[in-house]
Amino acid sequence: MHFSIIVLLAWLFSVSCEGVFLADDSRYALDLPNLPYTWETMLGNPHWRIEWFDGEGKKRSAVLSGRGGLEISLPGTLANPVLALPFWPEKGIAPGVFKPAGAIFPFDVSGGRLVLSWQGGVDATLFMELARSANNAADGYPPPSGNAALRLPWNFNWPRFRRLFDDPALNEEVRADPWLANWPDIATRTVQSGFDRRRLVPEARNGLEIPLGSGPWIGTSPFAAPMVFDANPVFPVRASPSAVTEATADTWVSTEGLLRINTEAWVWREFP
Repeated sequence: MHFSIIVLLAWLFSVSCEGVFLADDSRYALDLPNLPYTWETMLGNPHWRIEWFDGEGKKRSAVLSGRGGLEISLPGTLANPVLALPFWPEKGIAPGVFKPAGAIFPFDVSGGRLVLSWQGGVDATLFMELARSANNAADGYPPPSGNAALRLPWNFNWPRFRRLFDDPALNEEVRADPWLANWPDIATRTVQSGFDRRRLVPEARNGLEIPLGSGPWIGTSPFAAPMVFDANPVFPVRASPSAVTEATADTWVSTEGLLRINTEAWVWREFP
């Protein structure tokens, strides 16, 4: 019988290699990163949806309308991902459309503050995907042990993972923009057979010409440069189902509006 991800989290937050203990929570103020210049100039200041796990392994969330003022309690027993998803409700852009900033506790603690970054958003997303994949692969309770347990995100070597992006041997495109990789697939394969840096390659994309303005256009990755075209723009698009949804579509934004697109269809919506 499959156990829920909350059960998996709760078990890991309450068990150490020496037995069961009670976790003491500590409060940390969040330091959010500066917004990419093109996001700020085209969309303005965002709201932020903050997501993390409490000492019982339950997912918590809070919404900020500015940059600061939020403290969260984190259990000091295990690594913990924190995500900060920017969104612009006045533009109709919901949390999850643009890529998140993030951090992993305790690696990003500085004094009494948790420092979030755009690279940390990749780390925290992979953390969540590893947990989800481990949950999907589980046959029952208790959670995986032995070699399988070493692939859980709480046991993952996050400092070593981060150093990969300073290594020129890593795929050049993924070094420049980690969001080009397929992190859910990487997580699934890691849980199945261990981490392999050779999987960190761009997801396949095809160029698709759309009869809209020449730009500039910005994508949802904070690492991507804006695009400007001489004529109709040609967007790099992932292969995906025909339905255009937030889960299946690539998103591009201009000063006039928002484009959701895949290889089969596209939807254009002008900003209010």
